[in-house]
Amino acid sequence: MRRRVRRISPVRDESGMTLIEVLVAALMSVIIVGASCAMLISAVRDQPALSKKAQNVTTARWQLERIVRELRNGVTLETKTPTEVTLVAQVRQAACGGAAQTDSSADPVQCRVTYSCSGSTCTRSEATLEGTPVGTPTVALSGLGDTDVFCFVPSAAADPTECGAAQEGEEADPPTYVGVNLDVPNPEGPGLLTISDGATLRTAAFSN
Repeated sequence: MRRRVRRISPVRDESGMTLIEVLVAALMSVIIVGASCAMLISAVRDQPALSKKAQNVTTARWQLERIVRELRNGVTLETKTPTEVTLVAQVRQAACGGAAQTDSSADPVQCRVTYSCSGSTCTRSEATLEGTPVGTPTVALSGLGDTDVFCFVPSAAADPTECGAAQEGEEADPPTYVGVNLDVPNPEGPGLLTISDGATLRTAAFSN
């Protein structure tokens, strides 16, 4: 009997978690749950801003394709500054400033297309060949980090192959290439994301 009691007594003497151990475990659980909730709340709060930035990048890429397409269909380049470009281009519309052309067999019309950038926004407007504004200027792009969007080759820069704007008081050869650089917020982190492209107009003779 004594031997049996001795064998059983160690089992009866085993104790569970102490109060300190329970408190430490509870505190660790609260810290882990709190950190997880903080990360979740931060992600939920940042999601609209990230979606907005991603939307800006998508819009910039779409608008860049449109600008480059119109540059390729351009006939003459009239205004050439880092913040504004005016060109005579062929557009698939029934008339300048009008609706898109639905007849695929109809010839495109020539209009003056102006892209003007100020602040963080670029607007697009159309005019007739005589210079009469038609239609309503539309916001082509918003959220730009830099309004110096356009560059030209050749330019008055020291390097003739550098894409830059002609400097005031200096004569440069008529540009044969127009570059487009759009700086938009980077959706994957801080800073700006540069989306670049460019095109040569159909004619090499640009008007000054």
